[in-house]
Amino acid sequence: MNSNQPRWRSLGRRMLHDRDWRFACARIALLSALGWLLLQSLLPRSSFAGTPEELWPHTDFTRFAVPLHEFEPGGPPKDGIPPIDKPRFASADTVDWLASDAPVIVVQLADTARAYPLEILVWHEIVNDTLAGVPIVVTFCPLCNAALVFDRRVNGETLDFGTTGWLRMSDLVMYDRLSESWWQQFTGAAVVGKMTGAQLTQVPAQIIGFGDFRTSWAKGEVLTRRTGHRRRYGENPYVGYDGMRQNPLLPAHDDRRLRPMERVLAAQVGAFERVYPLTVIGKHRLIHDRIGDTPVVVFARKKGVRSALDGERIARSKRLPAATVFIARSGDQELDFTIDGDGFRDQQTGSHWNLLGHAVTGPLAGQRLQALPGGVHFAFAWLAFKPDSEIYGNADD
Repeated sequence: MNSNQPRWRSLGRRMLHDRDWRFACARIALLSALGWLLLQSLLPRSSFAGTPEELWPHTDFTRFAVPLHEFEPGGPPKDGIPPIDKPRFASADTVDWLASDAPVIVVQLADTARAYPLEILVWHEIVNDTLAGVPIVVTFCPLCNAALVFDRRVNGETLDFGTTGWLRMSDLVMYDRLSESWWQQFTGAAVVGKMTGAQLTQVPAQIIGFGDFRTSWAKGEVLTRRTGHRRRYGENPYVGYDGMRQNPLLPAHDDRRLRPMERVLAAQVGAFERVYPLTVIGKHRLIHDRIGDTPVVVFARKKGVRSALDGERIARSKRLPAATVFIARSGDQELDFTIDGDGFRDQQTGSHWNLLGHAVTGPLAGQRLQALPGGVHFAFAWLAFKPDSEIYGNADD
């Protein structure tokens, strides 16, 4: 008998069960690699046997806003991760296949709202849609945990988007089907091709639990699993990817102010950009702040939403704070809030507000706070693209 066998068995058991950080990191890396291989096995393959110019003959690579060497193949070919071009919806009050803490991207325009489950977006990354007459593109980059929504209209044209299969600083690179220009998902900017320099307008959106969406919008619509594609909806192909000790797939920056995989809630007011670490938000649930001269409020529900990038089944993944950020003002009146049960109450009028910034009772019932663009992301991604951002909680904030 080989005397090394008991030693290897002991090491194997430690790899599976030991909570020491070294073994935990090894497990996360192994599970992430297996998840990535699973995703690749379910998607069309690309050899990437050629330069971008050879693989994308209709893209004008003589026009670019960022160095071309920064683009790296992600694995799948063009539209190998298929966007959803004909989304189908169901009324929120009829949906029984999503748990109350299932993560959804919420978009509210005029008097309508839709929820896009991350269990679907993690497999498709792009939804071309129209809401309240506005053409929008709903995007999710799993590697950056970046859920961003944009108006699809540029210079009088309504664009449809797909996935290039390429990444830049770990972030999804999209393309438009009109000119086949390449667009950076994180910034909404065209960075290669005929439309280089064009900019999509961001539409504010939130990631919250489905239950909070349904309470606010019982007749709101939810993207269904009837996508025209067969995927393992509800499963996470990036198992363990968002561990706090994990590193991104393609390291993008060396900013040491936050751990790379820490989630942050971003807020943009004009030229000012600030991020609120979810580790801080989770301790307070309610944060008052000022960005420039603008009063800002962060609402949160502790453990209000599941991670889409943790366990094999999203429904059993770890819980995270669900956080939203608004201008703390109704009309010309600045508001101060206190925590009130599951919601919040303003001290000026006594009105009760929910996580989506809706006044549900009191003198301001029916009013909505103005949501700020930004979104929830991994810190490494936000700081790679927005390196001058302030971080709430730093001594100089």
